[in-house]
This record gives sequence, structure tokens and C-alpha cells, in this order.
Amino acid sequence: MEKDVISLINSTGYKAITGENKITLKAVGMDSPHCATVVEKALKNAKGVISVDTDAANQKVTAVYSAEISPANIKKIIKDAGYEPLDEESTDREKEVRQKEMKILRRKLIIGVILSVPIFIGSFPEWFSFVPEFLSNHYVLLVLTLPVQFWAGSQFYRGARIALKNKTADMNTLIAVGTSAAFLYSFFATLFPSAVTSQGMTVVYYDTAAIIITLILLGRYLEAIAKGRTSEAIKKLMKLQAKTAIVIRKGREMEIPIEEVVAGDIILVKPGGKIPVDGIVVEGYSAVDESMITGESMPAGKKKGDTVIGATINKSGLLKVRAMKVGKDTMLAGIIKIVEEAQGSKAPIQRLADKVSAYFVPAVILLALASFAAWMFLGMPFIFAFTILISVLIIACPCALGLATPTAIMIGTGKGAEHGILIKGGESLETAHKLTIIVFDKTGTLTKGEPEVTDVIRDALKYASAAEKGSEHPLGEAIVREAHKRKIKILKASSFHTIEGKGITAKLGSKTITVGSRSLMKDRKISHGYEKEMQRLENEGKTAVIVAVNKKAIGIIAIADTLKDSSKEAVEELKKMGKDVVMITGDNERTANAIAKQLGITRVLAEVLPGEKANEVKKLQKEGNVIAFVGDGINDAPALAQADVGIAIGAGTDIAIETGGIVLIKNDIRDVVGAIKLSKYTIRKIKQNLFWAFVYNAAGIPIAAGILYPFNGFLLNPIIAAAAMAFSSVSVVGNSLLMKRFRL
Repeated sequence: MEKDVISLINSTGYKAITGENKITLKAVGMDSPHCATVVEKALKNAKGVISVDTDAANQKVTAVYSAEISPANIKKIIKDAGYEPLDEESTDREKEVRQKEMKILRRKLIIGVILSVPIFIGSFPEWFSFVPEFLSNHYVLLVLTLPVQFWAGSQFYRGARIALKNKTADMNTLIAVGTSAAFLYSFFATLFPSAVTSQGMTVVYYDTAAIIITLILLGRYLEAIAKGRTSEAIKKLMKLQAKTAIVIRKGREMEIPIEEVVAGDIILVKPGGKIPVDGIVVEGYSAVDESMITGESMPAGKKKGDTVIGATINKSGLLKVRAMKVGKDTMLAGIIKIVEEAQGSKAPIQRLADKVSAYFVPAVILLALASFAAWMFLGMPFIFAFTILISVLIIACPCALGLATPTAIMIGTGKGAEHGILIKGGESLETAHKLTIIVFDKTGTLTKGEPEVTDVIRDALKYASAAEKGSEHPLGEAIVREAHKRKIKILKASSFHTIEGKGITAKLGSKTITVGSRSLMKDRKISHGYEKEMQRLENEGKTAVIVAVNKKAIGIIAIADTLKDSSKEAVEELKKMGKDVVMITGDNERTANAIAKQLGITRVLAEVLPGEKANEVKKLQKEGNVIAFVGDGINDAPALAQADVGIAIGAGTDIAIETGGIVLIKNDIRDVVGAIKLSKYTIRKIKQNLFWAFVYNAAGIPIAAGILYPFNGFLLNPIIAAAAMAFSSVSVVGNSLLMKRFRL
């Protein structure tokens, strides 16, 4: 029906465009880059799928699709690819599927061990004199091997089949080809022993096939246990969420699941209870423990009109809260989403591993065949060359290579989240340790962002407050607050006009009021005699504004924004790390230098208009620097985006937080130091993982190919190759897990 409509529209001379839809699913079992490639190729080959994005670390698949395919078909393709598709929110179902998979894997491992032991000892009666003769019979060994090869090892065949169907090859291909070669040769030798008899002996490799599969299953099982521990940060965050809420509907209190709370509901939060969602207090007074979100140890007082955050704990009084943000819109849900996306993102360093992995498996198969052919050409027995072929196939599995980066990023970003440092992507995580200059916005970042009037010279406050009434600028708000504090009646002005970065003008009856900087006064040709007082105040780190009425200066007002307690310590720590620190501000040079001097900052960019901050960052980048910009306001968004790493203060605006690559939830700029340390440590772990993964394959493949045999007669047994391959994957995950000990 839809195709007919599209054809009809096209026939009229217009172009019909079908709508695009987007679906995000969990693909349980898709836990490596190779698995993700299989799913990606399977979906891309389907008609109607426009684009696919896979996230192996969190086992997520996002597909953009047209009306030519349905979500049900997309799920079927993922299932046919060998993975269990689940809706994003199906956490209970996901847990159930994962537990079922672990149970099956454990059962296969146990059966594999039980059968592999008699197969092994039966294959070497010369080593084990106690072995009954019948156990050495090739038919008995065949019967014992069949369940291990085709039941316990079925997942490798299924994976290889799916990879082949999607015109690719992965680690399952290597395992399936290697063990099948050993099994089929042994099966042939059992049925036709005379055809393969060498020196009066018929050699079979049932032990090789069975033990390789069992060892790889052991590696996968240990890997699954270890991987379960890498996502603990997400689990901890999810545990913070309240499960139920007491809502007041139609005058009645009722306890409902958190999923049923809607924006606008009035929620009753009893002492000791969790605040279920983000909202505004409409009644009551209490102290709320917000430490899990803000890191502040002291409870925050909450009264009518104050905002509260979901998952924080009401310590004392009874509160009635109007739900403002529920479900995915809450701050905690936003934090979880950022962490999940970061854990699934790729650092630039991973691109090398991805490129290598894409060509690695086909290259290994060719290398194994080439090694086999070379040894046969050199006159070695078939059994010798065949052992080489299997060893190369088994030892070369690139599992460790695929796990090296994602596991470290998962734990690194999770560790950051535990300490209130949200790293939104692998790129920010990797770049942070390369930073050469940290540029801090002054107001609200280095300072508390709550300026106060400190000095009033002449009768300036009456007129300044009239002009600044309704102003959203921090300095204007401070002037109005001071007028209220001094019980000055604020006159009603009109015709407000803001001059960006310079000041404001307004009309009060027939009078024109101008409040602002020297620059504004110069532009308006207003002379003043307050230069000496202004210099004195500015040398004290205060911002002095001139107030003029009808082009005549009538006084000045000094305003100061005090430094945060953590600012000086953060700057000192950054300097110890060898980072240059720059302060950027719209303040005049004298005021800016006075504040910078208190912090020990020697490089100051003063009198920078909001729109020019990004350009200043660009200039520093052109000098060859790697720049972090730290800010909190809407006007900081362009600079945050321009910087190599944008670091947004968590107490800032949504736009700043959205733009920043790193978000500091606790509003403590010492966490800039923590983010850099965490980045450096995580990248070191990734490099260690990649080094050992590459070294393992670089050393393991030549040894398996028999490079040492001409010198010392050493030939790598395929079973040892399988054990080494399994150990390499577990060791990479284990090395990443050591990051949990890291102290920020």
C-alpha cells in the first residue's frame, strides 16, 4: 500500500521521501568488536536499513530504518545472527537471558572437562599405565569426542556459519576450522586406519579437538565473569534509583512503581526516604543528602520553591514535591546514559586494533595453510605439517586484541562516574592526558559566580538598580540585591538596552541612565573623574562600574565575585603536572590580573566578549597547544566545543553540560586534575593491553608455525596453543580490572 502511494507521488513529478525511524536494542551476547561486525553486516545487508551503529561494550545496536522494514524484522535479523535482541529498557529480561547463557556455558564446560580427561589419558596410554585398554580404542575416543565437538562446541560452528553468511570471518571461524580439521582427520583415520598409518602407527587428534574446545570454553566463562565486573559502575548508579513513589492523587496517598510517576504529580517524601524523581518542593522543609550526585557531604536545606534531585535522600522533615522530570529525563538517568555511551565509545587508539582485526582472521587462515604447505614441501610428515596448521589457527584468535580497549574504557569511565567525573566519550578520555593548556572561564568556574556589591561611591545605587532591574547578568543581579538589602525603593525604568560585554542603558522618565565599563562610557562620550578610585578597587580584584545620568557620571559601584575554595589548589596541582593555566574573562585587565594573582595564574585573557572566547581558544590551538576549556555558562558553549576537550561544570547550564566532553558533577574544579590523571592511567592500561595482545600474536604465530623447530626441535602442541589463547584474553580483562584499585 505504501509503495503504491510512493509510486503515485513520484509519477506526479514530485519526489516522495519516506520517513526514517530509529531503534535501539540490546543484543545479548554481542560483546566483542567481531560480534558487532557480524551484526552490523547482517543489518546493512537488509533492505530498508539505512545505517547501523553498534556498541559492543554495552551490547547495543542502533539502527536507522525506513518503512520497508519493521522493528520485528530487525530483531529477527539480530537473532539469526546469533544474538538475543531485547528492548533497551528490558533490564530484567536481559539479566534472565545472560544468566541462562552463563548456565549453559557452565554446563558445557563441566561436560567438556568430564569427557576431555578420559579422552586425554586414553590418547596417551604410554604415559598412563593405569588406563584400561578399551579407553585407547579409537572408536571409544570418537564416541567420547562427539558431544564435546558438536554440542559443547556448537556455538563456534554457529558463529562461523553466521560470519560466513555475512561474508566475514571471526575468532569462531578459526576455532571451528582448527578443531574440525583435527576431528575430521581423526575420524577418517579411525574409519580407514591403513590410509594414514605411519611407521606402524595410526595417529589421531581427538584429544586436541576436545581439549581445545574445553579450554576455550573455560576462557569464555572466566571472561564472562570478569566482564560482568567491568560494568559495575552502571549497576551502582541504577541501584540508586527509587523503585516506588508515594503520590497524592484525588486527595489520596498511593504507592506506585516509579515508572508510573508522571510530570506534575505531587509526591510525598517521608524522612529517610529517597526522592524518586527531579522536582520542586511545594510544601515542607528538610535537609537532603545529595552526596551521591554532588559529592557534598553536608545535607542541603530544602524549602518551598527549591529543586530536588531524584535518588537523593530526605534526611529529616516531610516534603511534598511536584515531579518535573521523570523517567529518562531525570538527572540520574542522564548520568547513566552519559556513562553508557562513554563505555561504548571508541577511543582513537582503538582504530588501529579495529583495522588490524578486520584483516587478521583471513590472513591467519592463509598463513596457516602456507605453513602447512611449506613444511610438506620441505619433506616433513603430514602429521607434523597438520599439527602446525591447527596450532597457528588456534593461537591466532584475536580475542585479546578485541578486548584491549573496550574493557579499559568501560572501567575508566565507570571509575570517573563513581567520583563525579562524567567522561562522555573515548576521544575525550584519550585526549585529556595530552593537554598542554587549561583555559578557565572566571565567573562561576574559578569564582563562586555569585558577585556581591562591596563599595558604592556617591548616590549611584538608586539609578543603577532601576536600570538593572530584570537584568539576568550576574553583576546586574548583585546591584538589585544590594538595593533590596539597603531598602532602597527601586524606581521603574523603561527602554532597556544591553550592550554585550559592556553594560546597559535605560530610561527613567526624561533621564537616560548608563551603567557599565570605561569602554561603554568612552563610546557614549561620557567623561568621569573616578579613575583613581576605580584603579584602587580594581587592584583589589573588584569590578568597578560607572553610573551616569544624562551623560554625567554620578558615581561608581564595585562588585566582587569571591574565589571558590578549591580554585587555588586545582591551579597549583595542574602546574605541578606541567600544564599551563590560562584565565579568560570579560573583566578589565587590572581586575582580571588581581584575581589571577591570588591564584598564581600568570597568563590572563581579559576584556574578552562572550562571543570571542572560542576565537581565543582557536588562537591558542594555532600555537600548537592541546587545549581544555573549563566553563559553566551558555556563552561558554562555543568555546567548550572549540577546545580539544570541553570540561563543563555540573552546576552550570544544560547547554554547557551538553557541549562539554567531560562533565564535573560536583562543581569542584579539582576534578579537572582527577580527569587528567584518570585519562593518563586509562590510556596507559589500553597501551599495556594492546602491547601484550600484539606481542602475544606476534610471538605466538611464528612459534606455532614451527620457527623454533629447526634450532631446538620445539613444536607447539595445539592444546598448549589453545591454553595460551584463552589465557591472553583473560589476562587483558584482568589487567583492565586492576584499574578498580586506582585512586583519584
